Amino acid sequence: MSKQFLASRSRRQLFKGAAAVGLASVFQAWHLREAHAAGSSNVVPGPYGPVAPVADLSTGLPLLQLPADFQYRSFAWTGDAMANGEPGPGSHDGMAVVAERVIPGVGAATILIRNHERGLSSSPINAPARYDTASIAPGGSPAGGNTYLVFRGRQWVEAGPALGGTLTNCAGGPTPWGTWLTCEETMTDLTGAGGQKHGYVFEVRPNPVESTANPIVGMGRMSHEAAAVDPASGAVYLTEDNRNLSGLYRYLPLDGSGRPGSLEKGGRLQAARVRGTPNAELNVADVGQEFVLEWVDIADPDANPGAFSDATVTGTASGPFLQARAQGALRMARGEGIWHHVGRMFIVDTATGRNSAGRPGQGEGAVWVLDLASMRLKALFVSENRLAANNPDNITVSPRGGVVLCEDGGGVNDAFGFGERTLGLTPQGESYVFCKNNVQLSPGDLAAAGKTVEAGDYRDNEFAGACFDAKGHVMFVNIQTPGITFAIWGPWAKGNL
Repeated sequence: MSKQFLASRSRRQLFKGAAAVGLASVFQAWHLREAHAAGSSNVVPGPYGPVAPVADLSTGLPLLQLPADFQYRSFAWTGDAMANGEPGPGSHDGMAVVAERVIPGVGAATILIRNHERGLSSSPINAPARYDTASIAPGGSPAGGNTYLVFRGRQWVEAGPALGGTLTNCAGGPTPWGTWLTCEETMTDLTGAGGQKHGYVFEVRPNPVESTANPIVGMGRMSHEAAAVDPASGAVYLTEDNRNLSGLYRYLPLDGSGRPGSLEKGGRLQAARVRGTPNAELNVADVGQEFVLEWVDIADPDANPGAFSDATVTGTASGPFLQARAQGALRMARGEGIWHHVGRMFIVDTATGRNSAGRPGQGEGAVWVLDLASMRLKALFVSENRLAANNPDNITVSPRGGVVLCEDGGGVNDAFGFGERTLGLTPQGESYVFCKNNVQLSPGDLAAAGKTVEAGDYRDNEFAGACFDAKGHVMFVNIQTPGITFAIWGPWAKGNL
């Protein structure tokens, strides 16, 4: 990040006004309905109207389908030059707005941090802070990590490296104090090849020179997916993505100051257990299903993974999951996105349900809502039909209280053609199509746009990292491959996003 950054208000102060605006709407919109028949959710017409191809204001290409009167700009494609002159990394994934700051020569700008879900490569992210710099034959160095992005006045300004030396950075989450928690979705151990153990959470600052690349070991070593901070208690809620070997966790930091680096000072990891139902199975659900959670301590968050086998699955489980399950903790199918909004955690399980063979944890996905005051967990949305949701992954909640889901199921045919989608949820918990992947690139398109990615049809590739600026004027989102970030704006007031 440029050295000109000035000190900014904390994210807690910045978003205080937006949270107040969203408070009334969230209780109206997401007061979980009692009179909904058990079962699954449906897809319905959206409040913004049907979607259709819209030209990108940066390249002129119709990369997205959007409702009428919405516009967007693409930026920071894989291979585009960053501020340090190096080509930008690909595999764009989780992302969030972490700060709004005044930059001399730029003005008031929005700063985002973006994940890159990359493994070993000969082109690692050369950020000021790097965790694992070992060269592992034959793959190269750990090439996951983060980049920062700067946006101002409906224009993209800059992108640059933010953290390097990690692996498979899938999702994460913003903190109330203006940083990003990036999560490694792996349990890879490279110590035998001269590297480091992986499977941790790292805190990334908006100014890269301030990041430490220190793993937050107390948050556990597992296939981490996402993280969300409860601003009232300081607890960090964590999801795990390991098919039918996934728990739900929280981290209670020893240092509750809520400042950059405070989480690195240690804390207590706990796993969720359903009160009165040891080893509860949440990998199959009905809309309205409800549980009360309690929490058990994980004695060794850094324990090595190990074998696990039962009637549902045989595989390798994380050390925290093995300890949690031994104490009766719940099981999810594949924990994915998690987002805090006004006293609630919105949690995605991307594979809730059964497949055609009746196997649990192989379905189309669900959204759970955890009320942090009562610890009541309720199924808001359950998809048993790919049209309703095709394996939702990342999740965000707008300042107005509207829920957005990013699909990662390989594409779906609907009334608007083939492609992955970002979905909104209605106040009744039904889904609607807000945006559709329309990325189809010919060699001529790429030459005219000055892009270096390969030509092809990318409509089956996942959306990721949906998030909003503090006032809810702009939604940002990624398409993972070929690796593109978008800023979208328009008449949000027509609907609930």
